[in-house]
Amino acid sequence: MSSIMNMKMYRQQQRVFFLYIFLFWVVIFLAECSYGHGESVGTKLELIHRHHLQPMTQFERLKQLLHSDTVRQRSISEKLQLRKSTGRRQIRESPNAKYYNSACINSSRKAKNGHVSGEMTMYSGADFGTGQYFVSFKVGSPAQRFMLIADTGSDLSWMNCQYRCHGAKCRKKSRKRRVFRATHSSSFHTVPCSSKMCKIELASLFSLARCPSPYTPCAYDYRYSDGSAALGIFASETVTFGLTNGTKARIHNVLVGCSESTTGRSFQGADGVMGLGYSKHSFALKAAQKFGGKFSYCLVDHLSPQNLSSYLIFGSHKSEDSITSLDKMQHTELVLGVASSFYAVNIKGISIGNMMLEIPAKVWNVNGLGGTILDSGSSLTFLTQPAYQPVMAALKLSLISFTRLKLDIPQLEFCFNSTGFNESLVPRLVFHFADGARFVPPVKSYVIDVAPKAKCLGFVPTAWPGASVIGNIMQQNHIWEFDLTNNRLSFGSSSCT
Repeated sequence: MSSIMNMKMYRQQQRVFFLYIFLFWVVIFLAECSYGHGESVGTKLELIHRHHLQPMTQFERLKQLLHSDTVRQRSISEKLQLRKSTGRRQIRESPNAKYYNSACINSSRKAKNGHVSGEMTMYSGADFGTGQYFVSFKVGSPAQRFMLIADTGSDLSWMNCQYRCHGAKCRKKSRKRRVFRATHSSSFHTVPCSSKMCKIELASLFSLARCPSPYTPCAYDYRYSDGSAALGIFASETVTFGLTNGTKARIHNVLVGCSESTTGRSFQGADGVMGLGYSKHSFALKAAQKFGGKFSYCLVDHLSPQNLSSYLIFGSHKSEDSITSLDKMQHTELVLGVASSFYAVNIKGISIGNMMLEIPAKVWNVNGLGGTILDSGSSLTFLTQPAYQPVMAALKLSLISFTRLKLDIPQLEFCFNSTGFNESLVPRLVFHFADGARFVPPVKSYVIDVAPKAKCLGFVPTAWPGASVIGNIMQQNHIWEFDLTNNRLSFGSSSCT
């Protein structure tokens, strides 16, 4: 009798033990989904604008911005023309079907509480001499810290790098710039040049065909329109984040570029580029995959004091943050996979002073010869000629009483002596989206300061046919959330601090 009871107790203990084991793994699964994909967990990175640390005047900075913007616009046009002519790199399927773990996403949508988002500080690129915003990036094991350009128009994240470099020559080289030392990281693994990934998947990221041996690292050669270049090898690495709840998280197997050689002005002040474009191997998709399928940023005024910064957020931001209240956000369709790897939107028109301008509908057709993209790497806003002319004509009418200035910045058509200027004199400009949303930027985002007592209308003409570009000065003082799972762009006004 005793043995039977002992046997029953043993079986009961076994059942309890296995129940505990089962519950343990359920908790681990749910935690992993929440930690990796859920709306309650994410990361926030500080954004920095580049101009505050450079000893140059406001006018000199603007000229530098326009040089970089003009080169970038040429590059954007080339990319879009390639897309129009060949259809290459179009990604029309839903991102969650290809890039996301649907089981975890479905579970994470139920977890609405907590709102522990991940974040990286984002700095105005004015600190470093050009118009982009910088973000602090920790990569490797142990982590090494770099300052990268946050670029929604780039697909690859890369940093200055040394790979298998030894001796005094390397040490001398390393003093000239901050470099990632690949041999110091236990998580650095190169992509073989003989692999399918190198030959096919990374062809769109300018991988090279040379392959002297099967395990030689897959190499790339980026060449930019202004003569800048980045050459290096592809690898997978681990990226470390700080979470909003004070803990840390890691993303493994992130595709990075180890750039052993860079030349030109495009990367001035930067240690590399963070690729936030919409493509399979971009950092945006990799991080969004882990943190709920979305990322967002809020750009402080590019002329803000140096101690002000904003954030690049992966996951959902808190509604109680000073950024903005969720119920004040507007929403519109985010057009993915049509305009190369750029983030496109469906604009219906532009109004100035409550009057819709006469701009042909084809100018805004992203599936045709036009369209509009949001680009964090461009400073000013570029409008194709059929949109540029009516916008400038309407705005110039309100400034006719001010003395015109001839400044050495040919890209900006209308500049004036701003003595006595008041923003209330300028009618409000509104971007109207096809589904009813309205983006109303502050006047300072399109009547911009260029020098003491001098302002200009901050629009630059670009050729038609082609795409218009909403640059980061126009985007400033707004939160922009890119929901890659639901193809939705959300935005709202904010101080971004």
